[in-house]
Amino acid sequence: MAQATNFGFGEDEAMLRDSAIKFFDDNCSPDKLHGLVAADSDVNRSNECHWQQSLWQQIGELGWTAACIPEAAGGMGMPLVAAVALAEEAGKAAFPSPLISTFNASFVLTAAATDNANKTLAEIATGRAASLAITNEKGSWEGSDTDVEFIDGKLSGTAYFVQDARKSEILVVAAKSAAGVGLYVVNADSTGITIEADSIIDLTRDQAHITFDKVSATEVAAAGDGDSAINQAMPSILCITAADMVGTGEWLLQTTVDYASTRIQFDRPLAFFQAVKHPLVNVMLAIDAAKSLTYNAACAISQEPENGEKLARMAKSAASDMAVFSSSRAIQFHGGIGFTWECFVHLFFKRQMHNQVLYGDAKYQRAKLADLLMGKAA
Repeated sequence: MAQATNFGFGEDEAMLRDSAIKFFDDNCSPDKLHGLVAADSDVNRSNECHWQQSLWQQIGELGWTAACIPEAAGGMGMPLVAAVALAEEAGKAAFPSPLISTFNASFVLTAAATDNANKTLAEIATGRAASLAITNEKGSWEGSDTDVEFIDGKLSGTAYFVQDARKSEILVVAAKSAAGVGLYVVNADSTGITIEADSIIDLTRDQAHITFDKVSATEVAAAGDGDSAINQAMPSILCITAADMVGTGEWLLQTTVDYASTRIQFDRPLAFFQAVKHPLVNVMLAIDAAKSLTYNAACAISQEPENGEKLARMAKSAASDMAVFSSSRAIQFHGGIGFTWECFVHLFFKRQMHNQVLYGDAKYQRAKLADLLMGKAA
């Protein structure tokens, strides 16, 4: 089956993206963002979770969380490119919210395709925030590596690197038993759950490790089926993460170009010098390549799922490399002010650094691609 024109990005997807652009313009300008998450520059400040829950409620009312949830589960049933467009705009604003983690949780639940999974998807479609608790202490999310066990109908153990844990109402947990890995959902405020915040560089996000002490949970993928659901959802998860990096890269590039065009050095704007403008062109090319790969992968996941993983890993690899490149050029070309807390650039720089390793950096993705294309080494 051939891919649709323009990656399947039609009028409905364009309207959704345009609503996101207006929403972020109205509610999350860089100065508002800095005032929200970076008001305190003290290195010994307490680990706070800064976000505006009222804006998240508006997002639920706008239907963003329902965009790619199947119609049978109460969603809009839009193709993945719709969520990718929203993630790109969220990255461009470095928006502090559980939007990306909620998308990722919904992808896993959609792949689980059980009645209980659909019931949880219906809750997410109404605006309830969710996150995945599938990663172990070593950073692996691959199946039986989970450190959580499901015994006698209860969850026990610890999940690590849980994204936006303090913003989420629902947790989708991977847990192992004698029959294999299953998936389970719990409310984040359930008795027996302890959320311990991690200190991370990204001020627009929060991350935590979550301990479960004999917590009652609802099964959404039977033991032995959890691995399959996570693996099936991973290409979509990689696309969403890549889209966030593309958006953040676009902000860094535009901001740096604007600065270089107005900052005068040796009686000329910085943008006059080849040592500045040529690397910025290279940043633009890197962003365009990552964006094209991301939308191509998202379209394939919806229309050519057999190619989804390959293309998604290509997108995440390119986006991770671009994230490092765009961030370093932005800091360098802002000169001395680029290193200051008052300069907005560091918020987007830190978001890029967090994203580029999330679910595997460029080197990891290329190793996985090699396995897909050439087979694993004996």
